[in-house]
Amino acid sequence: MSYPIPSKMWQRVSIGILFLLIPSVGIAVLRQSVTVAVPANQTPASSTPKTSILPNHPDYQALQALVQQYSCVVPVQNFGTLPVTRTEFATVLNACVNRSNELIATDPKIVTPADMKILQRLQSEFAPELATLKSPIDELEARSPITPAQTTRERTQTESTRKTQPLPTALPLSIPSGLSVQDQVANRANMPKLQTRGSIGRVAPEPQIGSRFNTENYNRIEDNPFHRVGNDPLSTFSIDVDTASYSNVRRFITQGKLPPKDAVRIEELINYFTYNYPQPKGDRPFSVTTEVAAAPWNPQHKLVQVGLQGKRLESKTLPPSNLVFLIDVSGSMDDPNKLPLVQQSLKLLVNQLRPEDRVSLVVYAGNAGLVLPATAGSQKSTILAAIDRLKAGGSTAGGQGIELAYKIAKESFLKSGNNRVILATDGDFNVGVSSDGDLTRLIEQKREQGIFLTVLGFGTGNYKDGKMEQLADKGNGNYAYIDTLLEAKKVLVNDLRGTLFTIAKDVKIQVEFNPAKVQAYRLIGYENRLLQNQDFNDDKKDAGDIGAGHSVTALYEIIPTGTKSDVKLPEIDPLRYQRSGETVSDAAGNELMQVKLRYKLPQDSTSQLITQTIQDNDLRADQIPSTNLRFAAAVATFGMVLRDSEYKGDASYDLVMKLASQGKEEDQEGYRGEFIRLVEQSRGLITRK
Repeated sequence: MSYPIPSKMWQRVSIGILFLLIPSVGIAVLRQSVTVAVPANQTPASSTPKTSILPNHPDYQALQALVQQYSCVVPVQNFGTLPVTRTEFATVLNACVNRSNELIATDPKIVTPADMKILQRLQSEFAPELATLKSPIDELEARSPITPAQTTRERTQTESTRKTQPLPTALPLSIPSGLSVQDQVANRANMPKLQTRGSIGRVAPEPQIGSRFNTENYNRIEDNPFHRVGNDPLSTFSIDVDTASYSNVRRFITQGKLPPKDAVRIEELINYFTYNYPQPKGDRPFSVTTEVAAAPWNPQHKLVQVGLQGKRLESKTLPPSNLVFLIDVSGSMDDPNKLPLVQQSLKLLVNQLRPEDRVSLVVYAGNAGLVLPATAGSQKSTILAAIDRLKAGGSTAGGQGIELAYKIAKESFLKSGNNRVILATDGDFNVGVSSDGDLTRLIEQKREQGIFLTVLGFGTGNYKDGKMEQLADKGNGNYAYIDTLLEAKKVLVNDLRGTLFTIAKDVKIQVEFNPAKVQAYRLIGYENRLLQNQDFNDDKKDAGDIGAGHSVTALYEIIPTGTKSDVKLPEIDPLRYQRSGETVSDAAGNELMQVKLRYKLPQDSTSQLITQTIQDNDLRADQIPSTNLRFAAAVATFGMVLRDSEYKGDASYDLVMKLASQGKEEDQEGYRGEFIRLVEQSRGLITRK
């Protein structure tokens, strides 16, 4: 005999079974019940910090407007499109307060009173979350004064660096109990994105999430060894004006970790900085400066500096430019520090264009396409609008994009102008031209037709450094890594002439050492720029280029003849059929070495030769090296420490700091001051380990 069960009892039994089978659902329902039970005029203190702030919330919209207005760094991924926690909101607010302080330091009127009140109100409302951040912020009304001795770059970075501590991008965010980090990331990824207007300010390097694979790629580098002059008196290499390694190394350090040793190319660290070399005289496109001093990390050895200074050109004398922006809009570029930063960077370049310049815009993802045909530099609004329309998605048809970009550049070719493709990508090509070999052959072919290639690298996680460096080398262009909008300003505004306008191509250096004076030598850096000795006189052999105003520095560490060094030199058996031990010391006199350079003018196919000798002047104990040499030695020492080079001798962070401080000079742009802060931060990372 059966009895009917009341419906209310069925409901209770069903709910109980649901609680037992799915505990997480039961917990969620209980939480909701507790929330409902609280009177409407009260707010549970424990739930407030964990409440998400939606993009349509007035505070969210107010902060987003400030980010856009003042180009604040955005250290939280997807801010502007997805809800954020209160801690994430406070992190962005902290960055905006820092940015406001930077701007106020340069111009007290640049931040409006209304925006000051908004910042102060938000500071008050989010005070508990701001207090938990590692980098505490100063109240706007209690700003510390900035001394007149600080440089422009120091003023713009003093607040944001906070004694070289990184922005709080890597701080642990508050996670509701019951949810793992992976769960929270998955939930945020599944939330619908809301449409927002424009870009959302400067982009900080994205913190790495444990669930994402890091597929960054760097070609292996083996430090150049010492060579015995008796067996190998010639050293031949191509110059290198790339700077990507320095800004990439900086990205690693500001994210709180040391870079992989293969990411450290010492010549690019050194050549990131300008040096006070004299301007060339006459028709030569560059000057040559040499100096000899004791090697700081091994005083028994000597350090030889060879510096080239490209001729500076005035804007009115520059040829017109035919530029094709080739932009990677594939799915791998859908990160804040990729396509959004590309767009902001290119806008800086567009603002430098002259009416006689032309710009085209090509994109590539699953397919390549022309977004903007050749447009005069005077039509900036049209160009900027085309850049704003870019969106990421699809696979990466890099080869197809390059083919189309070169086709467009050829159609708009300026016979006496600067014809260049500017590639912006993370380098993660996966479809297109059938192989890297085919791609480089295409770039070499177009190089011979007068169309050069500049490569701008962006992003983290899947960054393909080796591939992009190779493409730029083959395209007679340069390679820079853009990690912040400040770096974009350096490359595309401050160094615009050097980035875009070549004054000498296929520049090679060959040094012959005098065995009467030099026992052994090694070239510091340039490992992937070495040439065969016979390549020096071969005008068909490609080499590096110098842009207008660029400086290039090379350092040799030499062991004087007769010096007992602690460095183990290669052992080579005596030659049977050669007369060993003979020198031409009488003819060479007091010469230490001879430096020869070959270069071509941009439109020429035949090289020109420059020859210069370096004398072996005895070094006095009180002789003080130039600031150029001391700072270059500081950067080289830093590179050897980061690489843990077997030739680093007594190199240390303390030695780097000493040399860099002595060689800082006026430092108008503040780049050398930034280097010193970077060294301090690196030393801190070692200490924490």
